[in-house]
Amino acid sequence: MAKVRDRADDDHDLDAPRTRTPRAGAGGRWWVGVGRVLLWAFIIVVIFNGIWFPIRNGFSLPGSSAAEPETSESAAFPETSAAAFALRFAGTYLDTSDPEARQAALAAFVPEGETGGMNLPADSLSGDNLTVVAVDVLDDHNARVVVRADVNGEPMSLQVPVYSDGDALVLSGRPALMAAPAQAELPRAQSYDTDEQAAEQLADTLSGFFEVYAEEAGHLDRYVEPGATIAPLPANTLEFDELSDITVPSRSSTGDDDVRQVSATVAWSLPSTEPDEGAAGAGAMEQNYLVTVVNSGNEWYVRDIQGAPHSFSG
Repeated sequence: MAKVRDRADDDHDLDAPRTRTPRAGAGGRWWVGVGRVLLWAFIIVVIFNGIWFPIRNGFSLPGSSAAEPETSESAAFPETSAAAFALRFAGTYLDTSDPEARQAALAAFVPEGETGGMNLPADSLSGDNLTVVAVDVLDDHNARVVVRADVNGEPMSLQVPVYSDGDALVLSGRPALMAAPAQAELPRAQSYDTDEQAAEQLADTLSGFFEVYAEEAGHLDRYVEPGATIAPLPANTLEFDELSDITVPSRSSTGDDDVRQVSATVAWSLPSTEPDEGAAGAGAMEQNYLVTVVNSGNEWYVRDIQGAPHSFSG
C-alpha cells in the first residue's frame, strides 16, 4: 500500500529550489567549439591549395611546341646611329671629285656588289652644309634619314634609306635627291600691355649691365641679383654700343610684379680683326635678349639673360 505523504512535506518540497543539470554548451563553450572547427577547416584549405595549385599549374604549362609569349620589347630603331651613318654616307655620295676613291669609300655603306649602281661622272655633284633634319622610322629595322645639303649650290635634301639588324647598319636602297625642307611660316607675335614707367627705370640699369657684360666683367656683380650667377662674354669679342629698344610687360607671367621678363635689343660694335685699322670697329650688329629682372624695392637687378624667341615682328 503506497505511503501517503504528509501535506506538510509536500508544501516543504514546493518551496525549496530544484537543482538543475547544466545543458551542454552553456556559458559560451558551444561557440568555442565552433570556432575551433572553423580554424581547422581554414588551415586544411590553405595547406591543400599550397600543394594543389603548383601541381595544377604544372599540368597547364604549354608544351615545347607552343609559342612562348615575348618577355621583352623589341629594341627600338637606333635613330642616333643611323643619323650619323647617313650623314657620313651623304658626304661621300655627293663628293664626285675623285670617282675612283668615291667608289671605294661607298663600299663601307652599301651591300656588297651594289657600289656600281652609284657611279657618277667626275665633278657632277658637290655637297656642302650637310646636316640631318629628320629620321623617319618605318619599323624596328628600317628608316629614312633626311639630310639637308647645298647640292651644286642649291638647297636640296637627300633621303637615305637605312637598314639596321640590331648591331650594324647598311643602306637598303639608293638615296633620293628631293626638294629642300620647307621653311616654316612664323606666326604674328602676341601683343601685350607694356609698362613704360618700368622701362624708363630699367634703361640705365640694362645699359650699364650690357656694357660690363661684354667689356668689364669685374663690375658685373653691381647689376646682378645677389645669389645669381651670370657668365660674362669673353673679353674683346663685342663692344656695347647702345640699348636700342626695351619692352617691359605690364604684368609678370608668374603673378609677381617684382619679377619681369624684359625684351631688349642691343646694338654691338664688332672689334676690328685687322691690325692696320686701329681702334676703328669692323662693323655693328643688333641682337635680341630676354632679360629677367628683379625689383628689390628701390633698385632693379638682373637675375638671368637668354636669347629672345619671337623677336621678329611676324
